[in-house]
Amino acid sequence: MAKRKPKRRPAAAPDSREQMTQTGTHHVCLPAVLGLVVAVCAAPLTAEVSSSGFPHHKHQVLRMDEASLTVYNELDSEVLVSWMSERCYQCLYQQLGVVPAGSSPGQPGSVDFVVGTQHAVTLKINSAQELCRFPFHFGEHGNYSLWVKSDSKVVNCSMVTQADPVNSYIPILVAFLVFAGLALVSAIGKTILRLDPVRALLFRVAGTMETERLINSELGSPGRTGTPVTDNILPPPPSPSKRLRSLDTFRGISLVIMVFVNYGGGRYWFFRHESWNGLTVADLVFPWFVFIMGTSTALSINALLRAGSTRCSLLRKVAWRSAQLFIIGVFIINPNYCQGPLTWDNLRIPGVLQRLACSYLVVASLDLLVARGHLDVLTTDAWWSPGLDVLLYWPAWLCVLLLEILWLCLTFLLPVPGCPTGYLGPGGIGDMGLYANCTGGAAGFLDRWLLGESHIYQTPSSRVIYATRMPYDPEGVLGSINSILMAFLGLQAGKIILHYRDLHRSIMSRFLIWGLFLGVISAVLTKCSTDQGFIPVNKNLWSLSYVTTLACFAYVLLVLVYYTVDVKRWWSGAPFYYPGMNSILVYVGHEVFEEYFPFRWRMANSQSHAEHLTQNLVATSCWVLISYVLYRKKIFWKI
Repeated sequence: MAKRKPKRRPAAAPDSREQMTQTGTHHVCLPAVLGLVVAVCAAPLTAEVSSSGFPHHKHQVLRMDEASLTVYNELDSEVLVSWMSERCYQCLYQQLGVVPAGSSPGQPGSVDFVVGTQHAVTLKINSAQELCRFPFHFGEHGNYSLWVKSDSKVVNCSMVTQADPVNSYIPILVAFLVFAGLALVSAIGKTILRLDPVRALLFRVAGTMETERLINSELGSPGRTGTPVTDNILPPPPSPSKRLRSLDTFRGISLVIMVFVNYGGGRYWFFRHESWNGLTVADLVFPWFVFIMGTSTALSINALLRAGSTRCSLLRKVAWRSAQLFIIGVFIINPNYCQGPLTWDNLRIPGVLQRLACSYLVVASLDLLVARGHLDVLTTDAWWSPGLDVLLYWPAWLCVLLLEILWLCLTFLLPVPGCPTGYLGPGGIGDMGLYANCTGGAAGFLDRWLLGESHIYQTPSSRVIYATRMPYDPEGVLGSINSILMAFLGLQAGKIILHYRDLHRSIMSRFLIWGLFLGVISAVLTKCSTDQGFIPVNKNLWSLSYVTTLACFAYVLLVLVYYTVDVKRWWSGAPFYYPGMNSILVYVGHEVFEEYFPFRWRMANSQSHAEHLTQNLVATSCWVLISYVLYRKKIFWKI
């Protein structure tokens, strides 16, 4: 047997936070929240072999999401230690390392490893045959010992915790308490400002006009009226009407979370995109943004038609705005700037704004073909009148259903060279490594064929757990069909608001019915499981079940926001209302200025979740503050 060199690092999968190899290097970075100082470090990956006697263990400086594991082997033959993440479906075991036999009785061989702590793993010990296998979830910065012993020819494996792990989630708790405290103080302050004695005192000090401005400012009054909902999609109509704050608040919620996770989310795994099937917090927000864009499109087009605009003029504006969004996405916030000046050789063509542009173009065009400017003249006494918000727009529904049939046919019937037809897996080490170059199946194949490998995303999230090597774009061509479906489901929410304006109970009941209907579809498609369903929930593919699940969540969330903001007026929508009013500016700005202070700075400890969380929350809060200042100055970026 070739002798193992101490501290030798095997090649690791790029960005693999779940990797458990000897002496690996994961350079992780990013931030935290308002004064949290509960740090955590995560670490190198080193292997040391004892030459004689018990090993001498050097101090390992662990980094974020890593723990130390020492494997002791008391057998008379070397053993192979392998691992597999429990989030990795039908995956090959990955070699952790070989532990030599003991030099003599009572003198076990040992090797030190650094292991990942984000997800539970299954460890497997092999010699000539499998000796033992067991699941375990390592804690961050914990120190563990795995003993492999032989007792009467029966091999026993036991895990011992030498040093307890740290609680890396304390910074999240502190951040929550800080922001909850700020919200409580704000609510108490607004309540005090509404008291008659306080109002009278302010009148005497500052004068009637100034006091009214202060008391009825957007920080204190949820009942403000303004221009109609446009989501910056089309110019506002000339006649003012009441604006639904709940829609801007919903948009602001999705946008603020999107900015936070894009800045790093404190480097917690659940604030990053899921590696393949399943959902994390980061997977929720983009579909919600697409959904509310569709809702605002319905209200905007209706208002403009009522104001006298022609369909042809509106179609030109829709096409021009879509082109602007696409151009901004390709040339201004392209991730390839990280590699230097843009060149056609590696220009990424798909992207977030590009997908928004395509979805908006199709959905707004369909709505312009079927939208009615005056809904108050429609009959409501026919037996089919409860379904007016769907039946009146059947041509648009037919087009969307045909698009969905196209998605299903291409996904499950298109032959992909070297891959099984209808493959929905990640490739790499998934599916026992049989289809390593089949990442995304038909979706990945179409992107590589239409756009070329160098023009799509090079580092997909599937590399983290599944160690994939193929480029794959989560904003690719095939997934755009389901993005259109998501926007159209949001458009349906807008139609409900238009048909049942001011009938709050009818609006909310229909939202809930749609949420229930879409939830049932998701349950059938997924069989209520992560990986076992007909069509799993998958953000990378923008699978049909992903759209129905997120649309279900969107309808339920919209009910809650609509009820608290526009019906009961318990909440003004602040602070999410303000970025929701300037969504394009906030999104483009946070991408362009990501590396500038105060959005990013050099941290004292880049291996601390607390510092990363603080930095990310400060950066996100800065954009909320900027959007509030712009709102007060009535500055809105409309495309």
